Amino acid sequence: MNLSQLKTEYLEYLEIEKDRSQKTIENYDHYLKRFLAWARVSSPAAITDELVRSYRLYLNRLSDKKDSSRSSSGPPGREAGGAGKPLKKITQNYHVIALRNFLKYLAKRDVKTLPAEKVELGKTGERQIDFLEIEEVERMFGAAGGADAKSLRDRAILELLFSSGLRVSELVNLNRDQVNLKTGEFSVRGKGSKVRAVFVSGRAKSALERYTEKRTDIDPALFVRVGIRHLEKKKNLGNLRITPRTAQRIVKHYATKAGIVKDVHPHTLRHSFATDLIQNGADIRSVQEMLGHSSVTTTQIYTHVTNKQLKEVHRAFHGKRRK
Repeated sequence: MNLSQLKTEYLEYLEIEKDRSQKTIENYDHYLKRFLAWARVSSPAAITDELVRSYRLYLNRLSDKKDSSRSSSGPPGREAGGAGKPLKKITQNYHVIALRNFLKYLAKRDVKTLPAEKVELGKTGERQIDFLEIEEVERMFGAAGGADAKSLRDRAILELLFSSGLRVSELVNLNRDQVNLKTGEFSVRGKGSKVRAVFVSGRAKSALERYTEKRTDIDPALFVRVGIRHLEKKKNLGNLRITPRTAQRIVKHYATKAGIVKDVHPHTLRHSFATDLIQNGADIRSVQEMLGHSSVTTTQIYTHVTNKQLKEVHRAFHGKRRK
């Protein structure tokens, strides 16, 4: 069986046996397509240490265009295209992780190929996160003032993102009957199909109530497209649910309107949610549960930027002997 067919069966395995999300499967498909297009081999036995080493060198020298669906088939070590930026180390590792997991799958099926344990991940350095100070969050919320349907929807989106730490995909997939505003909590199915509890602050609850009371459509989605043109034709629109891209544009719009110079995305509000919790004394395990992280190691990145105790020690003891 050739590698192309094995790749297809591996993606089906991820969907059925591993219950991976469609987005995860699409990403693995993209990474493996890039490898196969570059390697130009059809036999699993042709995947060797030297081939993988050359591929990693190729990735390190690759200039990737914004169109992530493009896969390059250039020879080892040559940059593909002059436009775009070099792949980040973490993105290079995503390619390697996909290849390594594919090799594990082949070994499970007793297909002769390179052992997955021989493929090591490269060092990526400490991850940096961007978050908003509470004053910046308030400025964003203030920029989304207004009583029209769009303003009420946008304010509810911003308040809920900061209140809950939801991922943008989780936010746009919410339905109206899923969110219990009486109890101020509900459940979502996140990465890896893990279900977690999500909590809604009083301010987010009020924003959601004002928005839902303004709704005149019967679409089940919590967040829908709004505007005169949409409302006039709502009977013929069908699905009104907003997309992740729409949510990203909304967040970026109000960050710019509030005069925030940072590059703000929905995930920035998720980072801000976690940072705010830890700065106010929440324990790391609780934050891990609320974010839906499978490992506390992932959550610990927030302690590196929110260590109030170290800041207080610095303030109390640094520079005391200076005149």
